[in-house]
Amino acid sequence: MQCRLPRGLAGALLTLLCMGLLCLRYHLNLSPQRVQETPELSQPSPGPPELQLHDVFIAVKTTRAFHRLRLELLLDTWVSRTREQTFVFTDSPDKGLQERLGSHLVVTNCSAEHSHPALSCKMAAEFDTFLASGLRWFCHVDDDNYVNPRALLQLLRAFPLDSDVYVGRPSLNRPIHASEPQPHNRTRLVQFWFATGGAGFCINRKLALKMAPWASGSRFMDTSALIRLPDDCTMGYIIECKLGGRLQPSPLFHSHLETLQLLRTAQLPEQVSLPPLSPLPRYTLVSSAGCPMNPELLGKGWAEASGCALARKVALRVPGKCLVIGSPWQGLRVVGKPRIWVTIGTEGTPGPWEVS
Repeated sequence: MQCRLPRGLAGALLTLLCMGLLCLRYHLNLSPQRVQETPELSQPSPGPPELQLHDVFIAVKTTRAFHRLRLELLLDTWVSRTREQTFVFTDSPDKGLQERLGSHLVVTNCSAEHSHPALSCKMAAEFDTFLASGLRWFCHVDDDNYVNPRALLQLLRAFPLDSDVYVGRPSLNRPIHASEPQPHNRTRLVQFWFATGGAGFCINRKLALKMAPWASGSRFMDTSALIRLPDDCTMGYIIECKLGGRLQPSPLFHSHLETLQLLRTAQLPEQVSLPPLSPLPRYTLVSSAGCPMNPELLGKGWAEASGCALARKVALRVPGKCLVIGSPWQGLRVVGKPRIWVTIGTEGTPGPWEVS
């Protein structure tokens, strides 16, 4: 009995020692350092960063006949604030445009004709250049559209990252029909919606990559010839008939088929694109002190619709003339003959189209 007692005490001490070591290990695992490290290990991986304007590829389609008449106006207005994102696709070299745009002027081998093959040729060049850019969104506009970059970015940010997106404005109130050739000299009637290129439309990269078998390289022109429809219709055909996608119509895009009077004044800053700019002669607006301004050379009707305050005095410089005018919308007298060109945004006061 006396021999067993020490052995029993030794066993008890050994048991207590083991329990103490286990408790010590448990408390070490709950030390402040370990507690701080645990959330870091459990944090999910960050998703893609929020869409920025530099993630958007904006393609402007034009032709040599409109280099001076339309493009210079765009370069002086919205393109001047989206130069890094905007690429101009034309059919003829232009030294002046090359100096202003550099590599963002893309001279295609397409015809200058306004025909289905010529239009589809330029759209194919736009699409391939976008795919090579690695950017997240492709947006197409014509050379007579005024684009609001801030509203465009706000619209694109609203779409989920994991979905296929084709957004624009249909020019018809019904789907368009096309005859799709089938084997054994047969045809199949198909119908689909498409966004009119005259108002502009956008496609995200996820969808664009799926379109490649019918839209990349020469295949876009082949697809267009297959259904005998122009470039914007071909886009809708590929997305809806080949991929099962759907156009998401947006009332924020506007084409030459509309008039600005349909918009209320408060709605103007929210629009992504506006109807064609007037092809009237261009005037340069500067401050009366001769300091340069950042003018928006838009039509008088647009300024009235916008409700923007104009500078109290600006010099409207016409070749051989210098006319000082005031804003009739601010109750000021117009000195000299009124002109159609006015400026949206005043000296020191950004207009609704300025990107902050």
